[in-house]
Amino acid sequence: MLEPQAARSSPELVRVLKADALGRVELVRVGGALAVRRLALGGRLPFSRSVARALLARERRALRALEGLAGVPRVLAEDARDDALLRSFAPGTPLCLASALPRDFFERLEELVRAVHERGVCHNDLHKEANVLVGEDGYPALLDFQLASVHARRGRAFAVRAREDLRHAWKHRSQYLRALGELDPLGGAPPRRSLVALAWRHLGKPLYRGVTGVGALRELRNSGEARRAKDGPWPRWSAPVGPRAPLGT
Repeated sequence: MLEPQAARSSPELVRVLKADALGRVELVRVGGALAVRRLALGGRLPFSRSVARALLARERRALRALEGLAGVPRVLAEDARDDALLRSFAPGTPLCLASALPRDFFERLEELVRAVHERGVCHNDLHKEANVLVGEDGYPALLDFQLASVHARRGRAFAVRAREDLRHAWKHRSQYLRALGELDPLGGAPPRRSLVALAWRHLGKPLYRGVTGVGALRELRNSGEARRAKDGPWPRWSAPVGPRAPLGT
């Protein structure tokens, strides 16, 4: 584990994990330990750097609100800069690339999403399989909180966004169970999309893809839309891991 004093050392780049028109996500080594650094660099488009900094600030605020919650990265260094964020590295495999899943993985995923909501945070980007990690211990972890929202009040906006998080977790579970020839214990159709989700799907998402997919950085882009092909290969089931104790509250 990277200690706070080590986090003050100069990070040594290991490799670029993702790059787009808003910045880079890098795997770095600090004080002998691996960490992840997000840089809000901006690009050629007007205001792109301001947008990148705003997204980085959202991620920092969400991670601070979730401090101590297992399955969520930690902010490793208090940095006055508004264009860099250093967070803990979570070893594991994205859901879309996992070759094995604990039989209770999706139950544990829903527990984690609900624990995030208990802190007043909504992830808002769980439709991406790449944002769900299968940890080396078999437990789920969540990545990429740059679209996350922190809610002081549990009003309508919170309720709508929390429902969307759970709907995406439900869709992942249903997809994998169907592919593996099993019935979804919840059955039925997925919860309906909210108006906010529909607006994002038809307006916001195409704009976001356009911004993050333009220019020379397209060649470096490791798309967050990565998902498992419909014809697999699909993972095998492994032994259940059981409830995580404690998850953190």
